[in-house]
Amino acid sequence: MASIHLITIVVNDYDSAIDFFTRVLGFDLVADSPSQTNDGRPKRWVEVRPDGAETGILLAKADGEHQSAVVGQQVAGRVGFFLRVEDFDATFQRMVDDGVEFTTEPRLEPYGQVAVFVDIAGNKWDLLGPAQGEGPS
Repeated sequence: MASIHLITIVVNDYDSAIDFFTRVLGFDLVADSPSQTNDGRPKRWVEVRPDGAETGILLAKADGEHQSAVVGQQVAGRVGFFLRVEDFDATFQRMVDDGVEFTTEPRLEPYGQVAVFVDIAGNKWDLLGPAQGEGPS
């Protein structure tokens, strides 16, 4: 059986990205260790993951002009990442209090509550809560 272990998000700065994903979103910092680029230059291996999740995010600092150009545009301005939470209202309010930019107001869809937010790199995410009757909202 196969599973997706990591996805990469290209960021401008390791430390501000770590702060956003751990403090603001509540993810665990799984790894932050020295590493090297394919041509031997120093970098960091930084991995974050929601508590209990199998799939994590590799935070990769942009290296050069080409990579810097994709920060925040990895999915061409579309919502490309989805964060499902048990208590939508509490999570939404906590994120607003932390200054997270939401580009839509919360709304109810057949698949649950949803609001679009922007991460530290400028990528759009859906914050998703349970569908009607599936638990706290």
